[in-house]
Parts: sequence; structure tokens; C-alpha cells
Amino acid sequence: MANRGPSYGLSREVQEKIDQKYTLDLEARLVDWIILQVGGNIERPEPGRLNFQSWLKDGTILCRLINSLYPPGQEPIKKIPETKMVFKQMEKISQFLHAAEAYGLITGDLFQTVDLWEGKDMAAVQRTLSALGSMALTKDDGQYRGEPDWFHKKAQGNRREFSEEQLRQGRSLIGMQMGGNSGASQSGMTGYGMPRQIM
Repeated sequence: MANRGPSYGLSREVQEKIDQKYTLDLEARLVDWIILQVGGNIERPEPGRLNFQSWLKDGTILCRLINSLYPPGQEPIKKIPETKMVFKQMEKISQFLHAAEAYGLITGDLFQTVDLWEGKDMAAVQRTLSALGSMALTKDDGQYRGEPDWFHKKAQGNRREFSEEQLRQGRSLIGMQMGGNSGASQSGMTGYGMPRQIM
């Protein structure tokens, strides 16, 4: 964590719970996918949450990753500067997040810039990258490079079309949710206000 001392009490407990959600198995799969997807000469990080954070922290690999999911010439991030300036690195992370949302990720799948930059919630970074891999696999547009079993395919819409006659027939039926009166009778009923005889 950047420029922060150790946390104590409730803050420490919360951070420990967040850190427990981070898994090394998922980290290894994500590293394999990123290296294969981006290509080129990317150095593999040593295993561990802090190494994974420092590998992605400057935003360059993330920008190259999202660009690799588009055909050549259609990349969303046109210029990826190599820089040591903190605000430029955080800007690259932010550009990645905007491009990932435009790619199809929902806002709930995206981590916050500080989650990666300060290492506050690396499990959220893993969730975002997993969602991105799932979306790339689901799109099936030829840009995904990796094993098909690394990520799960997202559910596709299964739209159904009904003819006008089928719709008209459906309007005349009483659905099971509405209940029914089959088997109902008034036997055993007494008039209102009279006590029921229980024997």
C-alpha cells in the first residue's frame, strides 16, 4: 500500500477478509492468459499477490490486453505511453477500465483504479480480468487466444418468437400461477358467524 502505515482493529480485519478472496490458482491462469493473449516479450511475474500487483500496476499490460481483443486498427487505446509518472500510470488503468466497459463488462465487474494501484482489493482485479476473459470467449470473434476451459462462456439470449395465433391461444388459458378451482367445493362450510365444530 502506497504511503500508508499498518492498519489495526476493524480496518485490519476487513483488509484480511478482502485478501482472503485472492487465489493463487486464478492468478496463475490469468497470467498465462495475459501472456498468451498479448504476445510479445512480456516477462512472467513471480507468484504472489504483491508481484501480480506490481506487474499490472503501471497499466501498460492492461492496455495491451484490451487492445489485443480487437482487430488490428480498431484498438480502443491508440497510444500507450511508457512512463514512470504516477498520474499517467493511473490514467492508463482508467483507460483500460473504460475500454473494458465499452467491450461489454458491466460496472459491477470492474475494479476501482485504487484497488490495483494501492493493492487494496486484488481479488476485484482478478474478478475483472476473469469477466473480461469470459466476455472474450463468449464473443467468439476470433480475437480470444487461450484455452477454452480457462473461462466460462456467459449465457446468451434465447429469444423466442410466437405467431399471433399462438399468442391468442395463450390469452384464453389460465396459468398455473393464477390458481384454479378444480376440486374445490363448499362442503363443510357453515354460515358466517357460526362456530365451526371440531371433534
